[in-house]
Amino acid sequence: MRIVGVTYGVEGGSPFCQSFKETVRGKSGGAPLGLSASDEAMIPKQLIIDCDPGVDDAVALFLAFACRDALDIRAITTVAGNVAADLTARNARLIRQIAAREDVPIYAGCRAPMVRTPVEAGHFHGASGLGALTITEPVAPLADGHAVDFIVQTLMAAEPGVIDLAITGPCTNVAMAMVREPAIVTRLGDVVIMGGARREGGNITASAEYNIHADPHAAHVVVSSGARVVMLGLDVTHQIRATPDRIATIAAIDTPPARAVANLLTFSSDVERDLASGGGAPLHDPATIAWLLAPDLFRARPCVIEVETSSPLTLGHTAVEFRGAAASSTLWVTDADADGVFALLTARLAAL
Repeated sequence: MRIVGVTYGVEGGSPFCQSFKETVRGKSGGAPLGLSASDEAMIPKQLIIDCDPGVDDAVALFLAFACRDALDIRAITTVAGNVAADLTARNARLIRQIAAREDVPIYAGCRAPMVRTPVEAGHFHGASGLGALTITEPVAPLADGHAVDFIVQTLMAAEPGVIDLAITGPCTNVAMAMVREPAIVTRLGDVVIMGGARREGGNITASAEYNIHADPHAAHVVVSSGARVVMLGLDVTHQIRATPDRIATIAAIDTPPARAVANLLTFSSDVERDLASGGGAPLHDPATIAWLLAPDLFRARPCVIEVETSSPLTLGHTAVEFRGAAASSTLWVTDADADGVFALLTARLAAL
């Protein structure tokens, strides 16, 4: 992760905030790898996006694809989740095609959770996984090889701390990579996860958020690995709502990617009104990309997270503890500047 001169939004100026900055910038306080701060700020962050598209995953991909100057996307890796594995892989390829980013390889990954029976969320994402978006067969194929193999090989070949990872679906691929090669944990940059809930309860069960519930054992592996984890759960994503005015502003850009995003957010808002809490669709998965681009739009607290893996009633619940966690390597994001996040999304789509 390479961010210079920003506020991380960690409450209270805790020792974690300073140690986190030191890890990012190097113990001397300067830019890593011998670069000046001005040089460093011009270098795109290297990123792997692990996802299960999914309406909001698709919006996250469009945002990331629009950021050539800021994000060097090494690959998209897909996993079974919101819909079956074949559909998530196809959907990622379709979003890539609409965004004209065929330079980014896509690797298909795990077809089922580590332990539990698969649970999908087509009732929130539509039968295709992409709501009302018109589905065509993408032209560019998947990359050869399995997502887990790609993650392991890429991280082991890279300098430690250089490649960040955004997870916007179940953590299966990443957990399997960590089990296969534990050494990747110390080679990762930041692991930014959309998942979990604390004060907001759940959105798939009363106490669990979907991504964690879909593979709680994988989430446990990742959050307990010792990696630098930033988790954006329902507590923060429910603050970032796609209002009609925000959707209309995106639609007015009138490019294929912007029209697709407006379509996706409209579908998701209709579902949210009919099946969930009402109001506009929460911008769940794009929040991970927004954090990577502009963490000063968020506030976060160091914490310890434990994932429930055995209770039938609360499977996938995230127990988030702030007490005694000042030196933790995990951040729980608590608040977001919703106007700022949508301004970022809109500006980037206008440039795509």
